[in-house]
Amino acid sequence: MLQFFRNFFKSKFGVVFTLVFLVVIAIAFGVGSVEITGATGGVSGGDNVAVVGNQKISPSDLSAAVTTTFDTQRQQNPTLTMQQFIAGGGLNQVMEQIIQRTAIAEYAQKNGLRAGKRLVDSELVQIPAFQGAAGNFDPNLFKAALRQRGLSEDLVRNDIAAGLYAKQMVTPISFGTVAPLGVAAQYATILKERRKGAVGVLPSAAYAPKGNPSDDQLKAYYSAHHAAYTRPERRVIRYASFGEEALGKVQPPTEAQIAANYNQNKAKYAAKSTRTFTQLVVPTEAAANAIAGEVKSGQSLAAAAISKGLAATTVGPITLADFTAQTSPAVANAAFAAAQGALVPPARGGLGWYVLKVDKIENTPARSLAEVHDQISKALAEEQSKRAFIDLASNVEDQLDGGAGLEKVAQKLNAQIQTTEPLTADGRVYGKQETAPPVLTKALKTAFEMEQGQPQLAEIDPGKTYLIFEVSNITPSAPAPLAEIKDQVAADWRRSEGATAAKAGAERVMQRIQGGQSVADALAAEKIALPPVQPVEMGRDELAKQQQVAPVLALLFSMAKGTVKRLEMPQNAGWFVVKLDDVTEPVLAANDPAIAGTQQELGSLYGDEYAQELVNAAEREVGVKKNQAAIDAVAKQLTGQSQ
Repeated sequence: MLQFFRNFFKSKFGVVFTLVFLVVIAIAFGVGSVEITGATGGVSGGDNVAVVGNQKISPSDLSAAVTTTFDTQRQQNPTLTMQQFIAGGGLNQVMEQIIQRTAIAEYAQKNGLRAGKRLVDSELVQIPAFQGAAGNFDPNLFKAALRQRGLSEDLVRNDIAAGLYAKQMVTPISFGTVAPLGVAAQYATILKERRKGAVGVLPSAAYAPKGNPSDDQLKAYYSAHHAAYTRPERRVIRYASFGEEALGKVQPPTEAQIAANYNQNKAKYAAKSTRTFTQLVVPTEAAANAIAGEVKSGQSLAAAAISKGLAATTVGPITLADFTAQTSPAVANAAFAAAQGALVPPARGGLGWYVLKVDKIENTPARSLAEVHDQISKALAEEQSKRAFIDLASNVEDQLDGGAGLEKVAQKLNAQIQTTEPLTADGRVYGKQETAPPVLTKALKTAFEMEQGQPQLAEIDPGKTYLIFEVSNITPSAPAPLAEIKDQVAADWRRSEGATAAKAGAERVMQRIQGGQSVADALAAEKIALPPVQPVEMGRDELAKQQQVAPVLALLFSMAKGTVKRLEMPQNAGWFVVKLDDVTEPVLAANDPAIAGTQQELGSLYGDEYAQELVNAAEREVGVKKNQAAIDAVAKQLTGQSQ
């Protein structure tokens, strides 16, 4: 139902999301591992693409944002080219997003809002790509990630700040908006309406010429429709995979290594005592003593906590040292002095007064070298094998970087080279209902970016399997030669000619219907065999349940009663003629649930409209000047047209 209203209002849905979601940073670091390639260069840094208030947007800023967005889109559509992305409005859309976010940030600062360093830092540390193994922000990882993606720290911080300004400005305006009840009632009624009409079909095949086109007609049609016959780029990939079996026999750890490891980790094998507790923390000593008294009277600690509106937790198994760090020496010492099953006298810790019950005590005796010898030996053997495998992969990469060929490297690894059939960028075998071998899945994107005959190494299963591969043949994307597809082009020409004639027929049919004839009689007057009229009677609620609405039904539900319209079928297949005979709307009760639901959903659209109006006002207030020549230069640079 909400989708209906979005389409109805032509809403710019997603304004809030676009402004708050980080244009460069969140796409590059939040969605996935996206590298920015070719993000700079080719356009003079002095020719800004836009000036928003006092902020200048450089060509490199626009190029980086466009490239990052394009790379993200390619994850969903691997055959997408930068030319197609820009031709489809991708660059302009990204440009507008940057302008909107910059305008909001400028307007926010002008009106006294702030996004200081600490606030930016608080957002920065939450980005997963900058977190180490422990889940904490790692400055070194942060800097390395920026270098990998060609981004500066200033750009990252400014983009985060812009998102924070957008949150402060836009979110309050768009949150909790409510549509008027009368408006909601009107559109709820629309959602319940029923429509009755008829659809006539005029297929191109019924009007198509029977003979073949002349050579001149065929050539002219082929020239005008080159894009329809363009074959995708195809690449043949040669590859070989290898795992730890390529190492051969790895020497086992020596007795000296095993002993050294034992001595380095003596604490791990020393005697250890751990305890598990039921724990409750309360703010005052009086409260702790009261709960302890109830437990001594026979009530469980968990039940005593629930009766006070609290909840006890289980802690452990935990050592004395770790429990001391969590609580305090007084709490930990008392807890580890009590017997199993005992209630620990309340003691004060960092969070308040602790009430503890000892649930379990586990004492692990010390283990000698002889007892853990085999365990250490196995762990060291696995570690040495992994290290040797990493060294092997590094050596293979050095060989490839040094100019060694695929055959030579594969021979040393005793790995068999495989050769694919021509593949397209989306992982399909060209001309067949087959896909590329699964082992190539992670390397396919790289294979369509690398030069021919330059083998590379890729990690397929981390720490277990590597792949060496090269592109042995590249067939560029180009229109198929006319001689090879002559029959197909001729059939397309006939269908196109038929579609033109069917369009004229649809015009005649419409005129007859408007003159008072029925759809059936108007079609019959064409004097050719056409499909029978299709009557349609449907409610808008039934239409909304369909996963994919047929265009002809969408047209029927957008027409005025008593009108007749035509609609072209996809791929020159013909024309529809649609007549809407009747529209009936129910009378809804004031308390009908449909009205409340519609009011809520319209409210979210109102919020988005308010946000868009705020953005427009901010742009007018701070001033926006675009440099179309510089924008065009960025487009040319990204599509390889710049010199």
